[in-house]
Amino acid sequence: MEKLSLIEKALNLRSFYHKILAGNVANANTPGYKRKDIDFESEMRREIKNSTQIRILEDHETSGQIEARDGNTVDLEKEVVKLTENFLAYSALIRVITKKFSMIRYIINEGRR
Repeated sequence: MEKLSLIEKALNLRSFYHKILAGNVANANTPGYKRKDIDFESEMRREIKNSTQIRILEDHETSGQIEARDGNTVDLEKEVVKLTENFLAYSALIRVITKKFSMIRYIINEGRR
C-alpha cells in the first residue's frame, strides 16, 4: 500500500502542477503577469515527508526568463511543452495505478476459484 500512497501523492502534485501551468497559459497576454512554477522533484520529496504546503515560484525567483515589454514573463511555447510533459507523466501514473488495481482484482478473483 505504500506504493499506492506514493502514486496518489504524485498524482495530486501533477494535478496541482497542471493548474499552475494552465494559469500561466491563461495569462500569457496579461500585462505584468509573472510566470509561476514549482520544483516538482523537491515538492515531491516534501510530499513524501507529509508537507501540506507547496511552494510556488514566480519568475523573479527563477533564472533565465525573458520579460516582455508589458512585464509578462510567460513563454507560451514553453508552457505548452511543460503542460504536455506533465500530462504524459500524469497518464503514466494512471496506467501504473490501473495496472496495480487490476493485479489486486485478479488475485481476489482467482482466490475464489
